[in-house]
Amino acid sequence: MQRKRQLTPFGVLVKKTLVEKGMTQVKLAEKVGTSNKYLNLIIYGDRSGEKYINGIARVLGLDLEELKKIA
Repeated sequence: MQRKRQLTPFGVLVKKTLVEKGMTQVKLAEKVGTSNKYLNLIIYGDRSGEKYINGIARVLGLDLEELKKIA
């Protein structure tokens, strides 16, 4: 049986913030300049996404230092 992929703490925060802001993951990916597929890999911890963390924090209005701690 295939194990369900788990969101990282970073992913949980991003998803929660998207819901609060009424924004889609696709829209966030567009705004930070990546694909939805790649953003998904970041959220699930398959990619570090270091290059996009600043943009994600800016677009979602999250504290960059807090994000870096859990990313």
